[in-house]
Amino acid sequence: MTECLFCKIASGATPCERVDETERVLAFRDIDPRAPTHVLLIPKQHVAESAADLGPDHGALLGELFGLAARIAEREGLGRGWRLVTNVGADAGQSVFHLHVHLLGGRPLRWPPG
Repeated sequence: MTECLFCKIASGATPCERVDETERVLAFRDIDPRAPTHVLLIPKQHVAESAADLGPDHGALLGELFGLAARIAEREGLGRGWRLVTNVGADAGQSVFHLHVHLLGGRPLRWPPG
């Protein structure tokens, strides 16, 4: 997956503003934030293009990813509420086909949007 932007970020070949990481998950700030806090969480390895490709064998990785998201949300002061979003496919707005989750917060996030 040498052409994958997120693989390049995970390997250090492409710079990012790192927020935190675990053994298998990297968190970094989105370059086009949609909320005051907008952090992307990605598996360091290209395990799937999207959530549609996940199965039971990905449970531990997802637990690690969600745990890291909660740790970041607490550190960022998002106690009043935050959102995790993952897009599946181009029609849903996915532009990088490497499994990732957006952590959004820092302002009221209404649904449906405005």
